Amino acid sequence: MGQLIVHGRRSQWLDQRTELSDVLHEALVDAWQYPVEKRFQRFVWLDDDDLVAPQRGPRYLVVQVVAFAGRSQPARRELIRQLYVRVCGRFDLPLDDLEIVIIESPRDSWGIRGVSGDELTLGYTVDL
Repeated sequence: MGQLIVHGRRSQWLDQRTELSDVLHEALVDAWQYPVEKRFQRFVWLDDDDLVAPQRGPRYLVVQVVAFAGRSQPARRELIRQLYVRVCGRFDLPLDDLEIVIIESPRDSWGIRGVSGDELTLGYTVDL
């Protein structure tokens, strides 16, 4: 399982949500061999005054990747690398204006489709 939660200023990103969604998903698919058809993203657009980051630019983004535990350090690093390359490259965003955090929890800490995550049959590999 992998979910993306994106925080940014509505005034800067709302009109680019679809393109940003595609770029984020492409990185997840390539770095973690995540299934193309599995896209779960939440965009939390904030009013300008509700995102306080005085050392960052107006287009500052925070991307949280919430996932089942199990990916190796190289796999996590590859996702982070791809997110920086793709997002910063596509949107001409300075590296300082993108922050990424990967939050992992054991599969048995998830509830999906009426069962615990460790009871799910997945169509993809978590242990990369």
